Amino acid sequence: MENPLPAPPAPTPRLPAFFARRGIHYGWVVAAVTFLTMLVTAGAVGAPGVLMGPLEREFGWATADISSGFAIRLVLFGLMGPFAAAFMNRFGLRPVATVALSLIGLGVFGSFFMTKVWHLMLLWGVVVGFGTGLTAMVLGATVATRWFAQRRGLVLGLLTASTATGQLVFLPLLAHLTDTLGWRTALSLVLTMLLVAAVAVLTLLRDRPSDIGLLPYGATQPPANPAHPTTLKAMLASPLLALRDASKSATFWVLFATFFVCGASTNGLVQTHFVSLCGDYGMAAVTAAGMLALIGVFDFIGTVASGWLSDRFDSRWLLFWYYGLRGLSLLYLPFSDFSFYGLSIFAVFYGLDWVATVPPTVKLTADRFGDRANLASGGSSPATSSAPPRPPMAPASAAPSTRPICPPSSSPASSASSPPSPSSPFASAGRRWPCDVTRPHPMRTS
Repeated sequence: MENPLPAPPAPTPRLPAFFARRGIHYGWVVAAVTFLTMLVTAGAVGAPGVLMGPLEREFGWATADISSGFAIRLVLFGLMGPFAAAFMNRFGLRPVATVALSLIGLGVFGSFFMTKVWHLMLLWGVVVGFGTGLTAMVLGATVATRWFAQRRGLVLGLLTASTATGQLVFLPLLAHLTDTLGWRTALSLVLTMLLVAAVAVLTLLRDRPSDIGLLPYGATQPPANPAHPTTLKAMLASPLLALRDASKSATFWVLFATFFVCGASTNGLVQTHFVSLCGDYGMAAVTAAGMLALIGVFDFIGTVASGWLSDRFDSRWLLFWYYGLRGLSLLYLPFSDFSFYGLSIFAVFYGLDWVATVPPTVKLTADRFGDRANLASGGSSPATSSAPPRPPMAPASAAPSTRPICPPSSSPASSASSPPSPSSPFASAGRRWPCDVTRPHPMRTS
């Protein structure tokens, strides 16, 4: 009895097909939208670095009160990470990203009308804190995991770099607008960028490759779809259960402590207070913000390189060197005299190490906690492994549909009977002619 002909490939939606005809896997489009979203979100997170002085002068608020409001944002940014992963697993990337951008925009817009310190704490602390916490590092890690079976470390490095770089690159422009037109005008730019990102998310972002009939980039078989909680109560409890299980491991507490140092020495110390600290030494706010932008440029280089290195070297040694060099950079800062030359040296070395710790930390978390890593770390997931995800075992009666890897004008038989030319890459002994093999069609997932 002859085998039935393989089923035709599932129809591909128009937009992914448009990119496929140009040789672009749609995963790169999703990564680009995610990069933009995280860049703009990070720009909003970094805005307080240039707002402290203007708010003090306009409202007479104490620096400690303003810092307290911004500190609430950082606390929620961290606490929301595990729940953001659960929300993305339950509702999908696009709804969560849209809600996050909307909350950030609401908080920024509401600050146009604030007159009390508690307004600042509510808008920038709670509202913006919840919005930024819904994305945090989780969005980039989730995209890298779902859409890429190969190049995960590189993609995660790029997306992580967008977070820190966005916080820093926006600052010179925001500082200039604040000095010339006022801080409300500067925040108008933030609102405009949030709107652009929201349009891109609604238009281009997709949840999983299988939603549009694709496999993850570099995958040859569809990945297993893990089971997720079906009720709201179970969904909210899943991060707590994952943290409970992870907290029994010494590895978790080591990673927790080191990542706490990472955040405290970047967002908590330099990003928030660097501009005002330089102002105490007589440096103009725009110049100080330019130094932060320089840190952002070298951060992009360092974090992307860290993602590449984390696919190839022991992450523990990478973290050893990253934290050691960061400590030396901070020890150098008081001896820089806060001159332009001295701070430039600091910006280069500190920038290369700004959030280079993220890819190896995510890698270690994934290696130790597996599929629950994004819940256990609240911003990390198994996204840096260079190996593709393990495919599910299919029953014998449900073999995946295949098609030969041959041009339409040839057949497996004719190709197999024709010996390859001596210059062919398949001429070496033991290698099969490509038309002898079959594989799942790249536009299908089953």
